[in-house]
Amino acid sequence: MSKPIVSILTTVFNREKYLADCIESVLASTYQDWELIIVDDQSKDASVAIAQSYAAKDARIKVYENKQNLGDYPNRNQAAAYAQGKYLKYLDADDLIYPHGLQIMVDTMENHPECALGVSQQVAEDTEPYPFVMAPKEAYYREFLMRGVLGFPPSLAIIKKTVFDEMGGFSGKRYIGDTEFWLRLARAHSILKIEPGLVYWREHDDQEYQKGMQSHDYLINNFLLSMEMLNSEHCPLEQSHITQAKRFYKKRLSRTIIRLLWETKSIRKVKAVKDACGRSWSQILCSI
Repeated sequence: MSKPIVSILTTVFNREKYLADCIESVLASTYQDWELIIVDDQSKDASVAIAQSYAAKDARIKVYENKQNLGDYPNRNQAAAYAQGKYLKYLDADDLIYPHGLQIMVDTMENHPECALGVSQQVAEDTEPYPFVMAPKEAYYREFLMRGVLGFPPSLAIIKKTVFDEMGGFSGKRYIGDTEFWLRLARAHSILKIEPGLVYWREHDDQEYQKGMQSHDYLINNFLLSMEMLNSEHCPLEQSHITQAKRFYKKRLSRTIIRLLWETKSIRKVKAVKDACGRSWSQILCSI
């Protein structure tokens, strides 16, 4: 049996409410040269049974069960380890891909072999027709000095497997492991902006992203990641732009901390955020 062009990777933890719709969306794709790898991370609901019912009817669907709970990003790496395709296409169990989505993603990547990552996402500063290519300096400039271009969930991306493997996959940093991977990739490889609207990314209260926003861990981890990437010797930006970006991110953090203090009326909670970000009260006040 020949290897598929694209491996669709669906990691699962208690997603019985959404999983069947996710799988059905893959089956409805106009592009059919795929394998669907479903990796369950010790679900306590009917997720495995749902996945296995589909695998029994279509040999392209493969179901794996982890012997122990790995967590979000380690499980994504586990799924990638099973993949045989040229491309990795994450599709989270609570998301859907539209019938034309896979076809456009694969075809566009095939037409731009110089790109390691494709993303189907529209942001305000996309001012040219899709598809278009961003070199590392442009991607970083737009991310750190404009309104951002690398903050997207894995379901919106398609990745060359060789590059994913060379980079060692996701590091596992909670809430921001995907953003960190995109930033590491973008400083060395070109990124392809594919037309938006190919995947339905579902928002709900049980997402890791929502949990991170509620606990403020997303805010903390994202600030620390931004500083790490801007301080890296591999950052493709010019030094003047790095300095400008650092100033901007510190000012934004300071304003967010002051707003949190006003909203929560809790010095203890806000101090915990401030301390985790490595900022003093004087630095906060001076950079507002």
